[in-house]
Amino acid sequence: MKERFDVADPMTHEFGKGYWERHWAQSHDTASVDLGGDVPNPYLVRETAGLVPDTALDAGCGTGGEAVWLAVNGWQVTAADISATALARASERAAAASVSDRVTWVEADLTSWDPGRQFELVVTSYAHAAMSQLAFFARIAEWVAPGGTLLIVGHLPDQTSTGSSHRTPTDATATLAGITGLLDSTGWRIETEDETTRTLAGPGGRALRLHDVVVRATRARTAE
Repeated sequence: MKERFDVADPMTHEFGKGYWERHWAQSHDTASVDLGGDVPNPYLVRETAGLVPDTALDAGCGTGGEAVWLAVNGWQVTAADISATALARASERAAAASVSDRVTWVEADLTSWDPGRQFELVVTSYAHAAMSQLAFFARIAEWVAPGGTLLIVGHLPDQTSTGSSHRTPTDATATLAGITGLLDSTGWRIETEDETTRTLAGPGGRALRLHDVVVRATRARTAE
């Protein structure tokens, strides 16, 4: 469920299983940038630096870049995605990194799946489900254990990525205020709230500027 930038993508999508299977089946196209590649996004590395590795859930893990990085760094990871194609590649990546025993891959629709437990870390990076982005974030927030961490990395709205004609559909974006507004001040402590940009190498070697929103929050251990 993690986005890849396609030059020819239309403005609207139905982010169901059919879309994501087509999406990953085309992931070797020259006109794309895979945001779920071998290198995890820099926000994950930065925001987990001070955390003690424990249990983690990667919600919408795509081809497993973040999940494998977490496992390499000591986390016991559950990584869920709706696409069997993405998960097959993710499993290969975990095997190549010798961390297959530290990652459980789950093929699941995150709009209806229930993990049946909570985790010390729940992370999602550029993932889109067949529901509004804020509703998706609110849903996965419930899977954070008391005292645990929620890390959201997403796209800001109304931003066109430099070097590409791609534009993220509005219902697959979120604002900083929208995300932090989901997290009740008595139940969460906001640790990071950033609107930022970074640049990747895009199709044809062109610079691709991403406009990102990053929120890290700690869930209260007890109700206040």
